[in-house]
Amino acid sequence: MKPRGQTARDEIRPEYDFDYSTAVRGKHHRRLIKEGANVVALEPDIAKAFRTSEAVNAALRSLLEVTEATRRLTSHSGGRSRARRTTGAR
Repeated sequence: MKPRGQTARDEIRPEYDFDYSTAVRGKHHRRLIKEGANVVALEPDIAKAFRTSEAVNAALRSLLEVTEATRRLTSHSGGRSRARRTTGAR
């Protein structure tokens, strides 16, 4: 066995030797699509703020709730549409 400092950088340990001829590309792709999984890459600063996928989902759900509440508050109730009001004669 070689001392720790003398191992070559391009050598890998035998337990990490992988036979790429048996690899299957996209092995789980169909299952993930069927289950409706979406994968999103977060920027490093966002990933630092949200450590788990549950935290990201909770934040996005609360944002959706605020959006829905705001939409209800700002939507016009009844009456003519905005386009008709601006194009109609006064």
